[in-house]
Amino acid sequence: VAPALRRPSGAGGSSRTGWWPHLAQAAGAAAAAGTVAVLASARRRGGCRRSAPRIAVARRASGGEGQEDDFGVKAFPFTAVVGQDEMKLALLLNLVDPVIGGVMIQGDRGTGKSTAVRGLVRVLPEIPSVAGDKYNSDPEDTSVMSDEVRDRLASGEDLPVVMRRTPFVELPLGATEDRVTGTIDIERALLEGGKAFEPGILARVNRGILYIDEVNLLDDQLVDVLLDSAAGGWNTVEREGISVRHPARFILIGTAHPDEGDLRPQLLDRFGLTVGIRTPNDAESRMQVLKRSAQWGNDPQKIEEAFAAEDAKLKDKIIDARSRLRSVKMSRELKLKVSKLCSWLNVDGLRGDIVTNRAARALAAFEGRTEVTEEDVRRIAVSCLQHRLRQNVVSDTVDNASRVVDGLIREFGKPPPVAEPAAAEPIAA
Repeated sequence: VAPALRRPSGAGGSSRTGWWPHLAQAAGAAAAAGTVAVLASARRRGGCRRSAPRIAVARRASGGEGQEDDFGVKAFPFTAVVGQDEMKLALLLNLVDPVIGGVMIQGDRGTGKSTAVRGLVRVLPEIPSVAGDKYNSDPEDTSVMSDEVRDRLASGEDLPVVMRRTPFVELPLGATEDRVTGTIDIERALLEGGKAFEPGILARVNRGILYIDEVNLLDDQLVDVLLDSAAGGWNTVEREGISVRHPARFILIGTAHPDEGDLRPQLLDRFGLTVGIRTPNDAESRMQVLKRSAQWGNDPQKIEEAFAAEDAKLKDKIIDARSRLRSVKMSRELKLKVSKLCSWLNVDGLRGDIVTNRAARALAAFEGRTEVTEEDVRRIAVSCLQHRLRQNVVSDTVDNASRVVDGLIREFGKPPPVAEPAAAEPIAA
């Protein structure tokens, strides 16, 4: 059966096309001979993928337990991040209402972008999931429920439910499309038949957070995959006439440095909020960052103990805000002002109007209120709209934030309120 496993004439290196008929032929020959030696032959000739790399990706994608990141390393406490209040608020609003659409964080190197995002694992609430389901299916919401679970529910089965930490997956820039979307397991297909689908990162991040560092350097092919999933909330994989789909609804968080290239406008528009951060220039903030960094390097447990209560309090506040979100109201007059603002700024499409409304409601819920105020809109409008006024927000030097501020003054009579910096938490040396 060895000749049947050789690459067919004119076939490319991709595992997406041209292989199934030849492998199926090889499997039939192996069965007739009463042996599965074809698998060893396939490994030697490169016709089948090895499973070891997939195991590594699965460990990375599933993340650690408790307060650890994808590599088993303790994450820096979220509430211990010094300053950058606008960035932290944008991240928290997405935890309150995941439909907002994620955050794009751009700014100087060494300003705590990645540290803050990875610190979210400490404040992520647990979510109910169907036990044994590899897609983190919600036991009640069918929009984030896999087809297998839907069939079980339709048959009258009582679905077992477990509480799991919200998934947090960091997507490496060098990931292949198969690792992201999932692929057909050739060995299982040969031995067992059927679909033999191996889920990818998009399956594991369903109902969770997908984080991409240096997102503006992401391969265009992966950008297309993410756009497809973000648009419909489902990931569809088709290989050799076999089609598999599963829910893939996630919060997309990206970080980037302005000097490292542009972000495709199609992907940029998918981010609900964008935040620009700068290096703090006051000596006190710099000194506080230096102290926290030194303490974390020398005695991380001390930092954990100092901020554990604050992280736990913040997690409870997120859970409370989620339960309150449905009851938050926004007046028709305020919604009309938001639409007028977007119209005056010439925002393309209606996503800007929708996200601004959702973010304002999430802010009110997060602060314990059930009515959206004009101040709520003024606080979040720049983050919601500034990246929708041009194509290349990452490297373009045009200050669109000032344009949004001008629009707020024109429509509401006031600019965004100036946030007072939070007092630094003292830590003993």
